[in-house]
Amino acid sequence: MKKHLPILFFFLSLTYGYGQIEVSSTLEDAIHKAIEKSTSLKNKDLEIEKLNLQEKGIWNKYIPTVEASALYSYFDNKLTVDLPTANIPIVNYPLFDGKTAFKNYGNIFNGSVMAKTVLFSGMQIPNGAKAIEEKTKGTVFLKESEKDQITKDVINTFDQLELLKEIDKLIKESENRLETETKRVTRAIEQGLAIPYDRDKIKLASLELASKKIELEGKRKLVYKKIQYLTGYSISEIENVHYDLTPYLITDEKLNTQNKQEIKALESFKTAYEYLLKKEKGTYLPTLGAFGGVSYSSLFNANATTPIITGINQALYLGLNEATISNNWVVGAAMKWEVFSGFERKHKVHEAKINIEQVQNQIDDTKEKLELLLEKNLVDYSVLTQKIDITQQQEKVANNNLNLAIKQYKEGLINISERLEAENDSYKASVNKTTTLIEQRLAAIETIITTGDLSNKLSK
Repeated sequence: MKKHLPILFFFLSLTYGYGQIEVSSTLEDAIHKAIEKSTSLKNKDLEIEKLNLQEKGIWNKYIPTVEASALYSYFDNKLTVDLPTANIPIVNYPLFDGKTAFKNYGNIFNGSVMAKTVLFSGMQIPNGAKAIEEKTKGTVFLKESEKDQITKDVINTFDQLELLKEIDKLIKESENRLETETKRVTRAIEQGLAIPYDRDKIKLASLELASKKIELEGKRKLVYKKIQYLTGYSISEIENVHYDLTPYLITDEKLNTQNKQEIKALESFKTAYEYLLKKEKGTYLPTLGAFGGVSYSSLFNANATTPIITGINQALYLGLNEATISNNWVVGAAMKWEVFSGFERKHKVHEAKINIEQVQNQIDDTKEKLELLLEKNLVDYSVLTQKIDITQQQEKVANNNLNLAIKQYKEGLINISERLEAENDSYKASVNKTTTLIEQRLAAIETIITTGDLSNKLSK
């Protein structure tokens, strides 16, 4: 039955129309926990949130801004003027004779509420916002790609745990057989039908198994630690994950990399740079804005000392109780057009074009690399899928040889070394079968990841 497993799973996978990565409900829960726990994915979410805020911030430039201000100041100064001398009629008194000094002091208060808004930005605002939007899309694609890697890591790590369980079972089976042989050889030695050499060889094989158990336990701890790091699971939760270790089969022969998230991300980044190029070209256009508001201005308790003499050598004092401009409504529009900026805009436009060309080169190179990677993964998958049937046959032959060796050894037809060699061959064949199966599952996952369709191919 085992040798026909690949054929059986091939027909089962045909029912889906495309090879599916079948996972149990408990394994699927572990994958979701790993995705939820991933610090890298959390940082990607925060980066996306930041980009969304940046996009909103750009669009918000169309929203009017309202500013309120208040200013109070006290002034005390001396004003010196030198004007041509003038005579006051009738009295013929000279005015502004040479340099004339005025001493002034008083209070000023000004308050205003003003609103400003952008009417036309040369398309810089919409193009800048769309650039951020495309960058956000690219970051989302990279996040999805990272989810695929986490899924692969979780499945393969649990597969490694299944391998260790299989090895543990094989060791126990070998220990039981060797323990039986030890008892039988011990009785045979007592009866003079065997020599201590046979018992020592079995003892040496048992010690090798003990060494493998110690190594196995160390590997098991590391695998548990990795699963705990990936999922945050406790030991009991890890042990509650169950599934069948079966091959993953791909039935679609027309695989391609068009849906690969990295390519979609690069294409989004390229579009973002194209919008940035349009934004930079928009700096050649004028910007228009509107403003409006109300202000209140007042000059009060002000005084000035003049050089004009009144009475008997008394200077003329001028006083002002209040001069107020209130409810001064202002509405208007403004235009700013930077006609020449010293070639700065030209250089920025050229830089934006270079960025687009760089991303396009990266897209072309990534597509070629992914095509090569897809071919490699398909070859690995095909080779390992064919090897599964071979390893199952090897295991069957090795187990038959072991059973035959046990019987022949009991009958004295082979020596202890040949008996233990058959035991070792059986162990190796079983481990090799499971290892090949795990490698085949990993190759299938990596192949589908290269196509960018892993999330669509997971099924329970």
